[in-house]
Amino acid sequence: MWEKQNRRIVLAARPNGEPREEDFRLEAVDLPSPAQEQVLLRTIYLSLDPYMRGRMNAGPSYAPPVEVGQVMEGGTISAVVESRSPDFVPGDVVLGYTGWQEYAVAAGSSLQKLDPARAPVSTALGVLGMPGLTAYTGLLNIGQPKPGETVVVAAASGAVGSVVGQIAKIKGCRAVGIAGGKRKCEFVLHDLGFDVCVDRHNASFPQDLKAACSKGVDVYFENVGGRVLNVVLPLMNRFGRVPVCGLIAQYNATGLSPGIDRVPALMGAILSKRLTFRGFIVTDFAAQKDDFERDMIQWLRADKVRYREDVVEGLESAVAAFQGLLKGRNFGKLLVRLAPDPTRD
Repeated sequence: MWEKQNRRIVLAARPNGEPREEDFRLEAVDLPSPAQEQVLLRTIYLSLDPYMRGRMNAGPSYAPPVEVGQVMEGGTISAVVESRSPDFVPGDVVLGYTGWQEYAVAAGSSLQKLDPARAPVSTALGVLGMPGLTAYTGLLNIGQPKPGETVVVAAASGAVGSVVGQIAKIKGCRAVGIAGGKRKCEFVLHDLGFDVCVDRHNASFPQDLKAACSKGVDVYFENVGGRVLNVVLPLMNRFGRVPVCGLIAQYNATGLSPGIDRVPALMGAILSKRLTFRGFIVTDFAAQKDDFERDMIQWLRADKVRYREDVVEGLESAVAAFQGLLKGRNFGKLLVRLAPDPTRD
């Protein structure tokens, strides 16, 4: 028997700078009932991702903001508790987008049934889900890596960056990771198989990256922005490509950064080196999902791609975990487990 109430986290106020605990509210409401063609779901895993910070802001963007008082959005893996859809029965495990809550009602048409025999269901939020598809499509479509080239990846131990570097290796490139801290760099180097990983926390970071990229940088997969971009930019080779996936260093900014205006240097490099910078959202390449899943499953089974999950327990841990994500405290794909995973022992 399931609970009679649903606990959920809503956006209580729009953050000004770094999100605070007061910007969120944990509340309990009556459990919803599914209508025709709907199912009642119990959340097993909630995905926490950097893009969520942008959804907290008002104003135009590539997707509507979360309104104050609404449930924080996010991808989820859930178990079907009650079904009024002919496509699902209780016990099915599904991928959905039901947000920061323990239970939810969703239309059957919005859900994807998962096969635990294919891969652990949690990977549908990580290496086999949106982060993996982001890495695959951004690198291959915009980065266009060629054998022998140098690919530099920011946030290389994260859910997207870790996959980017491994695909670069599969494509015959030299993969150089940038990560924060010795443990993350060791993971990127020894577990993921990058050629080198540079610690952005070291005072010698600019010199270390230059030494690691003695032949320059052909592709820079941007997840961070800020200081990291400033260090990479002088190393870019002519006709280099920069897929701009994220700018996590700037998400909490409340205005322009103090100091030197870097725009002239950036524009000068783009012109003189004929660089290609292209921002993208994963949905730009949604049509390639089948190709991605085919290739990624093969690479996982052949041990050509590895992944790491950072799992925290309980809905009440979500806010602190998200705050840590924006500061780089997570190690791998960040998930919140809200209920036992019935597909694992």
